[in-house]
Amino acid sequence: MKVTKVLMGAALALMVFGLASCKKTDNEFVLGLDDSFPPMGFRDEKNEIVGYDIDLAKEVSSRLGLSFRAQPINWSAKEQELNTGNIDCIWNGLTITEERKNALTFSDAYLNNAQVVVVKADSGIKSLSDMAGKKLGLQAGSSAADAVEDNPDFKASVREIIEFTENITALTDLDMGGVDGVAMDKIVAEYSIKTTGKPFVILPEGLAPEQYGIAFKKDNVALRDKVQKALNEMAADGTVAKISEKWFGSDISIIGK
Repeated sequence: MKVTKVLMGAALALMVFGLASCKKTDNEFVLGLDDSFPPMGFRDEKNEIVGYDIDLAKEVSSRLGLSFRAQPINWSAKEQELNTGNIDCIWNGLTITEERKNALTFSDAYLNNAQVVVVKADSGIKSLSDMAGKKLGLQAGSSAADAVEDNPDFKASVREIIEFTENITALTDLDMGGVDGVAMDKIVAEYSIKTTGKPFVILPEGLAPEQYGIAFKKDNVALRDKVQKALNEMAADGTVAKISEKWFGSDISIIGK
């Protein structure tokens, strides 16, 4: 029993030390993200967090004289992570909505996107109406979930909505036949289809057009302005275009446009 208590105490100490070592410092720029959201932010084969948003944020951090850290978070609790000060921003393909604008401070939009439904190419599903009576998967707490809620007729037509913690898991379930379609970001869907070669297609009729922005704590306008200024300078000197071409094959950024 004494040995067990000692071991438990040591384990607790290590946990506390680990938490303390991850505590945000004043010279850090900490980005909160879902680390399974390619190509915006995800883990590569070396388990390193990479992506379009990551490259942009690293360059912004460098120009602001701050060290950069990508902090994986529970996407369903992203606003709480931001408001408690665990992260400086949510920068991970976050959709700008009126509700979020009331609770958070946003940068200017930096990418256009849309919420769409992905299905198997041989499923026979050609339109949103063909999803009637089918199973729909989506990421919990995502803009896809909001888009489905904002399309009550479509929501009522599907047989069941199944929530997943991440889009990759939802697409895997689609591939295995667990769901008939997945509601998700068009940019993410296009990247996944291109890189995995899976026999998926995007339905031509989207659920909702949208734009990505960077969210900061409501009263942290100063940091938002610094980040926006750096992004505008990066767009002007061609840095943003180079990063966009690296991930998308062309400059699809709307910063400063």
